[in-house]
Amino acid sequence: MFARSTPGAPVLSIAAPVARRLLRLLRAVVPVAAGVATGLAAGGVPASAQSFDLLIRNGRILDGSGNPWYAADVGVTDGRIVAVGQLPDAAATRVIDAAGRYVAPGFIDIHSHADDGSATPEWGTPHIRTDELRRKAMPNVVAMGVTTAVVNHDGRSPWPILEQRATIERQGVGANVMLMAGHGEIRGQVMGDDYRRAATAEEIDRMRALARQAIAEGAVGISAGLEYSPGRWSTTDEVAAIVGELASIDGVYISHERSEGADPMWYLPSQHPSGAPTLIDAVQETIEIGRRTGVKVVASHIKAKGAHWWGTSGTIIQLIERARAEGVRVWADQYPYPTSGSDGSTTLIPAWATQDEEAESREDARPEATMLEISMRDAATAELVRMDVAHEIRRRGGADRVVVFEYPDSSVIGLSLQEVTELWRLPSAVDAAIELQYRGDPDRRGGGRLRGFSMSEDDVDAYAARPWVATASDGGLATPDDDRSVHPRFYGTFPRKIAWFARDRGILSVENAVRSMTSLPALLMGLEDRGEIREGYVADLVVFDLDRIQDEATFFEPHQYPSGIDHVIVGGEFVIDGGEHTWALPGRVLTRF
Repeated sequence: MFARSTPGAPVLSIAAPVARRLLRLLRAVVPVAAGVATGLAAGGVPASAQSFDLLIRNGRILDGSGNPWYAADVGVTDGRIVAVGQLPDAAATRVIDAAGRYVAPGFIDIHSHADDGSATPEWGTPHIRTDELRRKAMPNVVAMGVTTAVVNHDGRSPWPILEQRATIERQGVGANVMLMAGHGEIRGQVMGDDYRRAATAEEIDRMRALARQAIAEGAVGISAGLEYSPGRWSTTDEVAAIVGELASIDGVYISHERSEGADPMWYLPSQHPSGAPTLIDAVQETIEIGRRTGVKVVASHIKAKGAHWWGTSGTIIQLIERARAEGVRVWADQYPYPTSGSDGSTTLIPAWATQDEEAESREDARPEATMLEISMRDAATAELVRMDVAHEIRRRGGADRVVVFEYPDSSVIGLSLQEVTELWRLPSAVDAAIELQYRGDPDRRGGGRLRGFSMSEDDVDAYAARPWVATASDGGLATPDDDRSVHPRFYGTFPRKIAWFARDRGILSVENAVRSMTSLPALLMGLEDRGEIREGYVADLVVFDLDRIQDEATFFEPHQYPSGIDHVIVGGEFVIDGGEHTWALPGRVLTRF
Protein backbone atom coordinates (compact mmCIF):
# COMPACT_ATOMS: atom_id res chain seq x y z
CA MET A 1 0.00 0.00 0.00
CA PHE A 2 1.33 3.44 -0.86
CA ALA A 3 1.44 5.69 2.16
CA ARG A 4 3.54 8.39 3.70
CA SER A 5 6.14 6.79 5.93
CA THR A 6 7.40 8.37 9.11
CA PRO A 7 10.96 9.72 8.80
CA GLY A 8 13.31 7.52 10.72
CA ALA A 9 10.89 4.59 10.87
CA PRO A 10 12.32 1.19 9.96
CA VAL A 11 11.89 0.13 6.34
CA LEU A 12 9.97 -3.07 5.79
CA SER A 13 11.88 -5.86 4.11
CA ILE A 14 10.84 -6.63 0.56
CA ALA A 15 10.65 -10.24 1.69
CA ALA A 16 7.48 -9.67 3.71
CA PRO A 17 4.75 -11.50 1.80
CA VAL A 18 2.49 -11.84 4.83
CA ALA A 19 2.54 -8.10 5.44
CA ARG A 20 1.87 -7.41 1.78
CA ARG A 21 -1.12 -9.77 1.77
CA LEU A 22 -2.55 -8.00 4.80
CA LEU A 23 -2.11 -4.64 3.12
CA ARG A 24 -3.85 -5.90 -0.01
CA LEU A 25 -6.73 -7.14 2.11
CA LEU A 26 -6.99 -3.74 3.78
CA ARG A 27 -6.97 -2.07 0.39
CA ALA A 28 -9.82 -4.29 -0.73
CA VAL A 29 -11.81 -3.53 2.42
CA VAL A 30 -11.43 0.26 2.38
CA PRO A 31 -13.44 0.95 -0.79
CA VAL A 32 -16.15 -1.42 0.35
CA ALA A 33 -16.36 0.27 3.72
CA ALA A 34 -16.41 3.67 2.08
CA GLY A 35 -19.17 2.56 -0.23
CA VAL A 36 -21.26 1.36 2.68
CA ALA A 37 -20.68 4.68 4.43
CA THR A 38 -22.01 6.57 1.45
CA GLY A 39 -25.17 4.54 1.48
CA LEU A 40 -25.97 5.05 5.17
CA ALA A 41 -24.37 7.48 7.54
CA ALA A 42 -24.30 7.02 11.32
CA GLY A 43 -27.72 6.09 12.65
CA GLY A 44 -29.03 5.05 9.25
CA VAL A 45 -29.20 8.60 7.83
CA PRO A 46 -29.35 8.55 4.01
CA ALA A 47 -26.21 9.47 2.11
CA SER A 48 -27.85 12.63 0.80
CA ALA A 49 -27.82 14.03 4.35
CA GLN A 50 -24.15 13.35 4.89
CA SER A 51 -21.61 15.99 5.74
CA PHE A 52 -18.19 16.03 4.05
CA ASP A 53 -15.00 18.01 4.33
CA LEU A 54 -15.32 18.91 0.65
CA LEU A 55 -18.23 18.59 -1.76
CA ILE A 56 -17.79 19.17 -5.49
CA ARG A 57 -21.26 19.65 -6.95
CA ASN A 58 -22.63 19.41 -10.48
CA GLY A 59 -19.38 18.27 -12.06
CA ARG A 60 -18.89 16.37 -15.28
CA ILE A 61 -16.96 13.38 -14.03
CA LEU A 62 -14.15 12.08 -16.21
CA ASP A 63 -13.29 9.16 -13.97
CA GLY A 64 -9.91 8.39 -15.58
CA SER A 65 -10.93 5.05 -17.08
CA GLY A 66 -11.52 6.42 -20.56
CA ASN A 67 -15.30 6.25 -20.15
CA PRO A 68 -17.44 9.23 -21.21
CA TRP A 69 -18.17 11.85 -18.58
CA TYR A 70 -21.24 11.63 -16.39
CA ALA A 71 -22.94 14.12 -14.09
CA ALA A 72 -22.30 13.59 -10.38
CA ASP A 73 -21.23 15.14 -7.10
CA VAL A 74 -18.05 14.10 -5.29
CA GLY A 75 -17.79 14.02 -1.50
CA VAL A 76 -14.39 14.03 0.21
CA THR A 77 -13.64 13.27 3.86
CA ASP A 78 -10.24 12.83 5.51
CA GLY A 79 -8.48 13.10 2.18
CA ARG A 80 -10.41 10.33 0.45
CA ILE A 81 -13.32 10.18 -1.94
CA VAL A 82 -16.20 8.76 0.08
CA ALA A 83 -19.14 9.47 -2.22
CA VAL A 84 -19.69 9.79 -5.95
CA GLY A 85 -23.25 10.30 -7.11
CA GLN A 86 -26.30 12.51 -6.76
CA LEU A 87 -26.02 14.19 -3.35
CA PRO A 88 -28.52 17.08 -3.48
CA ASP A 89 -28.96 17.43 0.29
CA ALA A 90 -25.37 16.81 1.39
CA ALA A 91 -23.44 19.46 3.31
CA ALA A 92 -19.73 20.14 3.53
CA THR A 93 -17.21 22.41 5.15
CA ARG A 94 -16.29 23.58 1.63
CA VAL A 95 -18.58 23.36 -1.39
CA ILE A 96 -17.48 23.94 -4.99
CA ASP A 97 -20.03 24.38 -7.74
CA ALA A 98 -18.40 22.73 -10.76
CA ALA A 99 -21.33 23.27 -13.13
CA GLY A 100 -20.12 23.13 -16.71
CA ARG A 101 -16.65 22.01 -15.66
CA TYR A 102 -14.93 18.64 -15.61
CA VAL A 103 -13.70 16.79 -12.56
CA ALA A 104 -10.84 14.37 -13.21
CA PRO A 105 -8.35 12.41 -11.14
CA GLY A 106 -5.14 14.26 -10.42
CA PHE A 107 -2.64 13.90 -13.24
CA ILE A 108 0.34 11.58 -12.74
CA ASP A 109 3.61 12.60 -14.38
CA ILE A 110 5.70 9.46 -14.71
CA HIS A 111 8.75 11.29 -16.08
CA SER A 112 9.50 14.40 -14.04
CA HIS A 113 12.79 16.14 -13.33
CA ALA A 114 11.46 17.97 -10.28
CA ASP A 115 14.25 16.09 -8.53
CA ASP A 116 17.11 13.84 -9.60
CA GLY A 117 20.81 13.31 -9.16
CA SER A 118 21.83 16.11 -11.54
CA ALA A 119 19.36 18.75 -10.34
CA THR A 120 21.36 21.34 -8.43
CA PRO A 121 20.70 25.06 -8.04
CA GLU A 122 24.35 25.70 -8.89
CA TRP A 123 23.77 24.25 -12.37
CA GLY A 124 20.55 26.19 -12.78
CA THR A 125 18.42 23.09 -12.25
CA PRO A 126 16.52 23.42 -8.95
CA HIS A 127 15.02 20.51 -7.04
CA ILE A 128 12.45 19.89 -4.36
CA ARG A 129 14.93 19.02 -1.60
CA THR A 130 15.01 22.57 -0.29
CA ASP A 131 13.53 24.86 2.32
CA GLU A 132 12.63 27.30 -0.46
CA LEU A 133 8.83 27.26 -0.68
CA ARG A 134 8.77 28.45 -4.30
CA ARG A 135 10.55 25.23 -5.25
CA LYS A 136 9.24 22.52 -2.95
CA ALA A 137 5.64 23.64 -3.54
CA MET A 138 6.24 22.65 -7.20
CA PRO A 139 4.21 25.58 -8.58
CA ASN A 140 4.56 24.88 -12.31
CA VAL A 141 3.91 21.18 -11.73
CA VAL A 142 0.68 21.50 -9.74
CA ALA A 143 -0.55 24.33 -12.00
CA MET A 144 -0.75 21.72 -14.79
CA GLY A 145 -2.99 19.52 -12.62
CA VAL A 146 -0.21 17.14 -11.61
CA THR A 147 -0.75 15.62 -8.18
CA THR A 148 1.93 12.90 -8.37
CA ALA A 149 5.38 13.23 -9.95
CA VAL A 150 7.75 10.32 -10.53
CA VAL A 151 11.35 11.56 -10.25
CA ASN A 152 14.97 10.36 -10.65
CA HIS A 153 14.96 9.69 -14.38
CA ASP A 154 17.48 9.09 -17.17
CA GLY A 155 19.55 6.91 -14.84
CA ARG A 156 20.20 9.75 -12.40
CA SER A 157 19.22 9.67 -8.75
CA PRO A 158 20.65 10.97 -5.50
CA TRP A 159 22.28 8.34 -3.34
CA PRO A 160 21.21 6.84 -1.08
CA ILE A 161 17.50 6.87 -1.89
CA LEU A 162 16.66 6.76 1.82
CA GLU A 163 18.33 10.13 2.37
CA GLN A 164 16.44 11.73 -0.51
CA ARG A 165 13.19 10.29 0.77
CA ALA A 166 13.78 11.44 4.35
CA THR A 167 14.63 14.97 3.23
CA ILE A 168 11.47 15.32 1.16
CA GLU A 169 9.32 13.92 3.94
CA ARG A 170 10.87 16.22 6.51
CA GLN A 171 10.60 19.40 4.46
CA GLY A 172 7.25 18.78 2.80
CA VAL A 173 6.33 18.97 -0.88
CA GLY A 174 3.47 20.27 -3.00
CA ALA A 175 2.60 17.15 -4.98
CA ASN A 176 3.07 13.48 -4.21
CA VAL A 177 6.44 12.09 -5.23
CA MET A 178 7.58 8.62 -6.26
CA LEU A 179 11.29 7.78 -6.39
CA MET A 180 13.09 5.80 -9.06
CA ALA A 181 16.62 4.46 -8.62
CA GLY A 182 19.00 5.50 -11.39
CA HIS A 183 20.83 2.75 -13.24
CA GLY A 184 23.57 5.25 -14.08
CA GLU A 185 23.98 6.15 -10.40
CA ILE A 186 24.13 2.48 -9.42
CA ARG A 187 26.68 1.82 -12.18
CA GLY A 188 28.78 4.76 -11.04
CA GLN A 189 28.69 3.58 -7.43
CA VAL A 190 30.24 0.27 -8.49
CA MET A 191 32.53 1.23 -11.39
CA GLY A 192 33.57 4.75 -10.47
CA ASP A 193 35.40 6.50 -13.30
CA ASP A 194 36.24 3.20 -14.98
CA TYR A 195 32.86 2.90 -16.71
CA ARG A 196 33.74 3.01 -20.42
CA ARG A 197 33.49 -0.76 -20.70
CA ALA A 198 31.21 -3.68 -20.01
CA ALA A 199 30.79 -4.59 -16.35
CA THR A 200 32.12 -7.86 -15.01
CA ALA A 201 29.87 -10.52 -13.48
CA GLU A 202 31.05 -9.51 -10.01
CA GLU A 203 30.29 -5.85 -10.70
CA ILE A 204 26.82 -6.72 -11.95
CA ASP A 205 26.17 -8.65 -8.73
CA ARG A 206 27.15 -5.58 -6.75
CA MET A 207 24.83 -3.45 -8.86
CA ARG A 208 21.98 -5.85 -8.19
CA ALA A 209 22.64 -5.57 -4.46
CA LEU A 210 22.46 -1.78 -4.70
CA ALA A 211 19.20 -2.06 -6.61
CA ARG A 212 17.77 -4.18 -3.80
CA GLN A 213 18.98 -1.58 -1.30
CA ALA A 214 17.25 1.20 -3.24
CA ILE A 215 14.00 -0.80 -3.39
CA ALA A 216 14.11 -1.40 0.37
CA GLU A 217 14.66 2.32 0.90
CA GLY A 218 11.60 3.32 -1.11
CA ALA A 219 12.44 3.21 -4.82
CA VAL A 220 9.50 2.00 -6.90
CA GLY A 221 11.42 1.35 -10.10
CA ILE A 222 14.67 1.79 -12.00
CA SER A 223 15.37 4.45 -14.61
CA ALA A 224 18.08 4.33 -17.23
CA GLY A 225 19.86 6.87 -19.41
CA LEU A 226 21.43 4.62 -22.00
CA GLU A 227 22.28 7.49 -24.35
CA TYR A 228 24.30 9.15 -21.57
CA SER A 229 27.37 8.32 -19.52
CA PRO A 230 27.84 5.97 -17.77
CA GLY A 231 24.85 3.94 -19.02
CA ARG A 232 26.01 4.25 -22.63
CA TRP A 233 28.65 1.58 -22.04
CA SER A 234 26.35 -0.95 -20.36
CA THR A 235 25.18 -4.14 -22.03
CA THR A 236 21.64 -5.47 -22.31
CA ASP A 237 22.65 -8.34 -20.02
CA GLU A 238 23.75 -5.91 -17.33
CA VAL A 239 20.60 -3.81 -17.49
CA ALA A 240 18.31 -6.86 -17.54
CA ALA A 241 20.07 -8.35 -14.50
CA ILE A 242 19.51 -5.16 -12.49
CA VAL A 243 15.95 -4.61 -13.71
CA GLY A 244 15.12 -8.18 -12.74
CA GLU A 245 15.36 -7.14 -9.08
CA LEU A 246 12.10 -5.22 -9.57
CA ALA A 247 10.08 -8.40 -10.09
CA SER A 248 9.64 -8.88 -6.33
CA ILE A 249 7.67 -5.64 -6.02
CA ASP A 250 6.19 -5.51 -9.53
CA GLY A 251 8.19 -2.34 -10.10
CA VAL A 252 8.71 -0.48 -13.36
CA TYR A 253 11.71 0.11 -15.62
CA ILE A 254 11.64 3.47 -17.44
CA SER A 255 14.35 3.93 -20.04
CA HIS A 256 15.81 6.88 -21.90
CA GLU A 257 16.91 4.54 -24.62
CA ARG A 258 20.21 4.37 -26.50
CA SER A 259 18.91 6.32 -29.47
CA GLU A 260 15.87 8.39 -30.42
CA GLY A 261 16.35 8.49 -34.15
CA ALA A 262 18.82 7.28 -36.76
CA ASP A 263 21.69 7.52 -34.26
CA PRO A 264 22.42 8.67 -30.68
CA MET A 265 23.00 12.31 -29.80
CA TRP A 266 26.70 11.62 -29.21
CA TYR A 267 27.22 10.31 -32.75
CA LEU A 268 29.14 12.34 -35.34
CA PRO A 269 29.97 10.86 -38.74
CA SER A 270 33.48 12.37 -38.67
CA GLN A 271 34.30 10.88 -35.27
CA HIS A 272 32.55 7.53 -35.01
CA PRO A 273 32.29 4.46 -37.21
CA SER A 274 28.92 3.57 -38.70
CA GLY A 275 26.71 1.13 -36.86
CA ALA A 276 25.59 3.26 -33.91
CA PRO A 277 22.24 2.08 -32.47
CA THR A 278 19.04 3.42 -33.96
CA LEU A 279 15.71 4.00 -32.28
CA ILE A 280 14.57 0.66 -33.65
CA ASP A 281 17.52 -1.08 -31.96
CA ALA A 282 16.81 0.81 -28.75
CA VAL A 283 13.12 -0.09 -28.60
CA GLN A 284 13.94 -3.71 -29.35
CA GLU A 285 16.34 -3.68 -26.38
CA THR A 286 13.64 -2.30 -24.07
CA ILE A 287 11.26 -5.00 -25.27
CA GLU A 288 13.93 -7.65 -24.73
CA ILE A 289 14.52 -6.49 -21.16
CA GLY A 290 10.78 -6.73 -20.52
CA ARG A 291 10.66 -10.17 -22.12
CA ARG A 292 13.55 -11.52 -20.05
CA THR A 293 12.49 -10.11 -16.70
CA GLY A 294 8.70 -10.01 -16.85
CA VAL A 295 8.92 -6.48 -15.44
CA LYS A 296 6.86 -3.57 -16.75
CA VAL A 297 9.07 -1.57 -19.12
CA VAL A 298 8.50 1.91 -20.54
CA ALA A 299 10.15 3.44 -23.61
CA SER A 300 10.42 6.97 -22.33
CA HIS A 301 9.62 10.22 -24.22
CA ILE A 302 9.14 8.13 -27.35
CA LYS A 303 9.81 9.97 -30.60
CA ALA A 304 11.22 9.74 -34.13
CA LYS A 305 13.97 12.35 -34.09
CA GLY A 306 15.58 13.83 -37.19
CA ALA A 307 14.27 14.76 -40.63
CA HIS A 308 15.76 11.57 -42.06
CA TRP A 309 13.89 9.49 -39.47
CA TRP A 310 10.39 10.92 -39.79
CA GLY A 311 7.69 8.36 -40.48
CA THR A 312 9.34 5.58 -38.49
CA SER A 313 6.74 5.89 -35.73
CA GLY A 314 4.78 3.27 -37.67
CA THR A 315 7.63 0.78 -37.35
CA ILE A 316 8.05 1.49 -33.64
CA ILE A 317 4.33 1.15 -33.01
CA GLN A 318 4.31 -2.17 -34.84
CA LEU A 319 7.26 -3.46 -32.79
CA ILE A 320 5.65 -2.52 -29.49
CA GLU A 321 2.20 -3.81 -30.36
CA ARG A 322 3.60 -7.12 -31.57
CA ALA A 323 5.53 -7.49 -28.30
CA ARG A 324 2.44 -6.60 -26.29
CA ALA A 325 0.46 -9.25 -28.20
CA GLU A 326 3.12 -11.74 -27.14
CA GLY A 327 2.61 -10.79 -23.50
CA VAL A 328 5.57 -8.46 -22.98
CA ARG A 329 4.61 -5.71 -20.54
CA VAL A 330 5.88 -2.82 -22.62
CA TRP A 331 4.54 0.74 -22.67
CA ALA A 332 5.76 4.21 -23.59
CA ASP A 333 5.43 7.78 -22.41
CA GLN A 334 5.50 11.01 -24.41
CA TYR A 335 5.54 14.78 -24.06
CA PRO A 336 3.22 16.33 -26.66
CA TYR A 337 5.67 18.61 -28.48
CA PRO A 338 7.67 18.30 -31.74
CA THR A 339 10.91 19.44 -30.11
CA SER A 340 13.00 17.91 -27.35
CA GLY A 341 14.90 19.32 -24.40
CA SER A 342 18.28 18.98 -26.07
CA ASP A 343 16.80 20.67 -29.16
CA GLY A 344 16.62 23.86 -27.10
CA SER A 345 20.38 24.21 -26.98
CA THR A 346 21.07 23.07 -30.52
CA THR A 347 24.69 23.66 -31.49
CA LEU A 348 25.41 22.93 -35.12
CA ILE A 349 29.19 23.35 -34.87
CA PRO A 350 30.91 20.20 -33.54
CA ALA A 351 32.79 20.66 -30.26
CA TRP A 352 35.95 19.07 -31.59
CA ALA A 353 36.28 21.86 -34.18
CA THR A 354 36.31 24.65 -31.58
CA GLN A 355 38.42 23.14 -28.81
CA ASP A 356 41.71 24.83 -27.94
CA GLU A 357 43.84 21.83 -27.05
CA GLU A 358 46.87 24.03 -26.41
CA ALA A 359 45.17 25.98 -23.61
CA GLU A 360 46.21 25.02 -20.09
CA SER A 361 42.80 25.94 -18.68
CA ARG A 362 39.34 26.81 -19.90
CA GLU A 363 39.96 30.45 -18.97
CA ASP A 364 43.03 30.53 -21.22
CA ALA A 365 41.25 28.99 -24.21
CA ARG A 366 40.93 31.03 -27.36
CA PRO A 367 37.40 31.97 -28.49
CA GLU A 368 35.25 29.34 -30.19
CA ALA A 369 35.01 31.45 -33.34
CA THR A 370 38.80 31.73 -33.54
CA MET A 371 39.26 27.98 -33.16
CA LEU A 372 36.65 27.26 -35.83
CA GLU A 373 38.42 29.61 -38.22
CA ILE A 374 41.68 27.75 -37.58
CA SER A 375 39.99 24.38 -38.19
CA MET A 376 38.51 25.61 -41.47
CA ARG A 377 41.92 26.63 -42.87
CA ASP A 378 42.78 22.99 -43.54
CA ALA A 379 40.75 21.65 -46.46
CA ALA A 380 40.47 18.09 -45.11
CA THR A 381 39.43 19.29 -41.65
CA ALA A 382 36.96 21.76 -43.16
CA GLU A 383 35.32 18.93 -45.06
CA LEU A 384 34.83 16.98 -41.81
CA VAL A 385 33.40 20.05 -40.08
CA ARG A 386 30.91 20.57 -42.88
CA MET A 387 29.97 16.86 -42.76
CA ASP A 388 29.16 17.08 -39.05
CA VAL A 389 27.26 20.36 -39.42
CA ALA A 390 25.12 18.90 -42.20
CA HIS A 391 24.42 15.84 -40.06
CA GLU A 392 23.37 17.99 -37.09
CA ILE A 393 21.08 20.18 -39.22
CA ARG A 394 19.33 17.08 -40.48
CA ARG A 395 19.15 15.54 -37.00
CA ARG A 396 17.56 18.73 -35.67
CA GLY A 397 14.78 18.71 -38.25
CA GLY A 398 16.31 20.44 -41.28
CA ALA A 399 17.29 24.03 -42.04
CA ASP A 400 13.69 25.21 -42.12
CA ARG A 401 13.06 23.84 -38.60
CA VAL A 402 16.17 25.13 -36.81
CA VAL A 403 15.29 28.55 -35.34
CA VAL A 404 17.52 31.27 -33.85
CA PHE A 405 16.42 32.10 -30.30
CA GLU A 406 19.31 34.12 -28.89
CA TYR A 407 21.88 36.04 -30.96
CA PRO A 408 23.83 39.32 -30.77
CA ASP A 409 22.21 40.49 -34.01
CA SER A 410 18.54 40.71 -33.08
CA SER A 411 17.47 40.89 -36.74
CA VAL A 412 17.94 37.13 -37.10
CA ILE A 413 16.16 36.11 -33.88
CA GLY A 414 13.06 34.12 -34.79
CA LEU A 415 14.35 33.23 -38.23
CA SER A 416 14.97 29.68 -39.35
CA LEU A 417 18.41 28.64 -40.52
CA GLN A 418 17.01 28.48 -44.03
CA GLU A 419 15.80 32.08 -43.74
CA VAL A 420 19.19 33.17 -42.42
CA THR A 421 20.80 31.46 -45.41
CA GLU A 422 18.59 33.45 -47.76
CA LEU A 423 18.94 36.72 -45.82
CA TRP A 424 22.72 36.56 -45.90
CA ARG A 425 22.75 35.18 -49.47
CA LEU A 426 24.89 32.18 -48.59
CA PRO A 427 25.32 29.04 -50.74
CA SER A 428 23.89 26.60 -48.17
CA ALA A 429 22.54 26.14 -44.66
CA VAL A 430 25.91 24.67 -43.67
CA ASP A 431 27.55 27.95 -44.65
CA ALA A 432 24.93 29.83 -42.63
CA ALA A 433 25.66 27.73 -39.52
CA ILE A 434 29.38 28.51 -39.85
CA GLU A 435 28.68 32.18 -40.46
CA LEU A 436 26.48 32.33 -37.36
CA GLN A 437 29.55 31.34 -35.37
CA TYR A 438 31.75 33.95 -37.03
CA ARG A 439 29.27 36.82 -36.68
CA GLY A 440 27.86 35.81 -33.30
CA ASP A 441 29.18 35.53 -29.76
CA PRO A 442 32.81 34.47 -30.29
CA ASP A 443 32.98 32.73 -26.91
CA ARG A 444 29.85 30.65 -27.43
CA ARG A 445 29.94 27.57 -29.60
CA GLY A 446 27.55 28.20 -32.45
CA GLY A 447 27.53 31.95 -31.82
CA GLY A 448 24.09 31.93 -30.18
CA ARG A 449 21.25 29.67 -29.07
CA LEU A 450 19.22 27.74 -31.59
CA ARG A 451 16.26 25.39 -31.19
CA GLY A 452 15.59 22.52 -33.54
CA PHE A 453 12.11 21.16 -34.08
CA SER A 454 13.43 17.71 -34.73
CA MET A 455 10.19 15.74 -34.74
CA SER A 456 7.38 15.52 -37.25
CA GLU A 457 3.91 16.40 -35.96
CA ASP A 458 2.64 13.30 -37.76
CA ASP A 459 4.85 11.04 -35.65
CA VAL A 460 3.96 12.91 -32.46
CA ASP A 461 0.26 12.48 -33.27
CA ALA A 462 0.69 8.80 -34.11
CA TYR A 463 2.25 8.05 -30.73
CA ALA A 464 -0.21 10.24 -28.82
CA ALA A 465 -3.15 8.24 -30.16
CA ARG A 466 -1.90 4.86 -28.93
CA PRO A 467 -3.63 3.58 -25.79
CA TRP A 468 -0.34 2.34 -24.29
CA VAL A 469 1.33 5.78 -24.36
CA ALA A 470 1.18 7.76 -21.11
CA THR A 471 1.52 11.53 -21.02
CA ALA A 472 4.65 12.76 -19.24
CA SER A 473 6.40 16.13 -19.08
CA ASP A 474 10.14 15.36 -18.91
CA GLY A 475 10.17 18.80 -17.24
CA GLY A 476 11.57 20.14 -14.01
CA LEU A 477 10.79 22.97 -11.60
CA ALA A 478 10.26 26.56 -12.70
CA THR A 479 8.54 29.77 -11.67
CA PRO A 480 7.63 32.77 -13.82
CA ASP A 481 10.37 34.89 -12.22
CA ASP A 482 13.10 32.49 -13.37
CA ASP A 483 15.43 33.98 -15.95
CA ARG A 484 16.60 30.68 -17.43
CA SER A 485 15.16 29.29 -20.61
CA VAL A 486 13.06 26.15 -20.23
CA HIS A 487 11.02 23.96 -22.53
CA PRO A 488 7.30 24.90 -22.54
CA ARG A 489 6.59 21.37 -21.36
CA PHE A 490 7.56 22.56 -17.85
CA TYR A 491 4.26 24.46 -17.77
CA GLY A 492 2.04 23.12 -20.52
CA THR A 493 2.30 19.35 -21.03
CA PHE A 494 -0.99 18.14 -19.58
CA PRO A 495 -3.25 21.03 -20.63
CA ARG A 496 -1.75 20.81 -24.13
CA LYS A 497 -2.59 17.12 -24.42
CA ILE A 498 -6.22 17.84 -23.55
CA ALA A 499 -6.58 21.08 -25.53
CA TRP A 500 -4.48 20.71 -28.69
CA PHE A 501 -4.51 16.95 -29.17
CA ALA A 502 -8.03 16.08 -27.96
CA ARG A 503 -10.36 19.08 -27.92
CA ASP A 504 -9.02 21.00 -30.92
CA ARG A 505 -7.87 18.27 -33.30
CA GLY A 506 -9.39 15.00 -32.13
CA ILE A 507 -6.15 13.01 -32.30
CA LEU A 508 -7.67 11.13 -29.37
CA SER A 509 -10.78 11.73 -27.29
CA VAL A 510 -10.76 13.98 -24.24
CA GLU A 511 -11.62 10.90 -22.18
CA ASN A 512 -8.58 9.03 -23.45
CA ALA A 513 -6.33 12.07 -23.10
CA VAL A 514 -7.30 12.16 -19.42
CA ARG A 515 -6.82 8.39 -19.16
CA SER A 516 -3.27 8.78 -20.53
CA MET A 517 -2.38 10.95 -17.54
CA THR A 518 -4.41 9.24 -14.79
CA SER A 519 -5.35 5.56 -14.71
CA LEU A 520 -2.70 4.51 -17.24
CA PRO A 521 0.29 5.90 -15.32
CA ALA A 522 -1.35 4.69 -12.09
CA LEU A 523 -1.32 1.19 -13.57
CA LEU A 524 2.33 1.51 -14.58
CA MET A 525 3.37 2.79 -11.16
CA GLY A 526 1.29 0.29 -9.20
CA LEU A 527 -0.92 2.94 -7.62
CA GLU A 528 -3.96 1.05 -6.42
CA ASP A 529 -5.96 3.95 -4.97
CA ARG A 530 -5.18 6.86 -7.31
CA GLY A 531 -5.70 7.61 -10.97
CA GLU A 532 -9.49 7.21 -10.96
CA ILE A 533 -12.48 8.84 -9.30
CA ARG A 534 -13.84 6.05 -7.16
CA GLU A 535 -15.15 5.76 -3.64
CA GLY A 536 -12.29 4.86 -1.31
CA TYR A 537 -9.63 6.38 -3.56
CA VAL A 538 -7.36 9.19 -2.41
CA ALA A 539 -8.81 12.61 -3.23
CA ASP A 540 -6.22 13.73 -5.78
CA LEU A 541 -8.48 15.75 -8.09
CA VAL A 542 -8.46 18.35 -10.86
CA VAL A 543 -11.35 20.65 -11.82
CA PHE A 544 -10.99 22.25 -15.25
CA ASP A 545 -12.98 24.09 -17.88
CA LEU A 546 -12.70 22.26 -21.18
CA ASP A 547 -13.46 25.42 -23.16
CA ARG A 548 -10.75 27.42 -21.40
CA ILE A 549 -8.01 24.89 -20.68
CA GLN A 550 -4.91 25.88 -22.60
CA ASP A 551 -1.15 25.68 -22.43
CA GLU A 552 0.07 29.29 -22.47
CA ALA A 553 3.81 28.61 -22.44
CA THR A 554 5.60 29.29 -25.73
CA PHE A 555 9.14 28.67 -26.86
CA PHE A 556 10.03 32.35 -26.69
CA GLU A 557 8.01 32.97 -23.50
CA PRO A 558 7.91 29.65 -21.65
CA HIS A 559 7.35 30.88 -18.08
CA GLN A 560 3.57 31.07 -18.22
CA TYR A 561 1.09 29.03 -16.22
CA PRO A 562 -1.73 27.32 -18.14
CA SER A 563 -5.28 28.59 -18.09
CA GLY A 564 -8.58 26.82 -17.46
CA ILE A 565 -7.48 24.71 -14.47
CA ASP A 566 -9.48 26.05 -11.54
CA HIS A 567 -8.73 23.64 -8.71
CA VAL A 568 -6.04 21.06 -8.01
CA ILE A 569 -6.43 18.95 -4.89
CA VAL A 570 -3.78 16.68 -3.34
CA GLY A 571 -5.06 14.29 -0.69
CA GLY A 572 -8.09 16.49 -0.09
CA GLU A 573 -6.06 19.72 0.25
CA PHE A 574 -6.04 22.51 -2.32
CA VAL A 575 -2.76 23.38 -4.01
CA ILE A 576 -4.53 25.39 -6.73
CA ASP A 577 -7.72 27.13 -5.59
CA GLY A 578 -9.68 29.33 -7.95
CA GLY A 579 -6.73 29.29 -10.33
CA GLU A 580 -4.33 30.56 -7.67
CA HIS A 581 -1.51 28.80 -5.83
CA THR A 582 -2.11 28.11 -2.15
CA TRP A 583 1.55 27.12 -1.59
CA ALA A 584 0.35 24.20 0.54
CA LEU A 585 2.58 21.15 1.03
CA PRO A 586 0.23 18.16 1.28
CA GLY A 587 2.33 15.84 -0.91
CA ARG A 588 3.68 12.51 0.27
CA VAL A 589 6.49 10.21 -0.78
CA LEU A 590 4.61 7.19 -2.13
CA THR A 591 6.41 3.90 -1.66
CA ARG A 592 5.68 0.20 -1.94
CA PHE A 593 5.47 -0.39 1.78
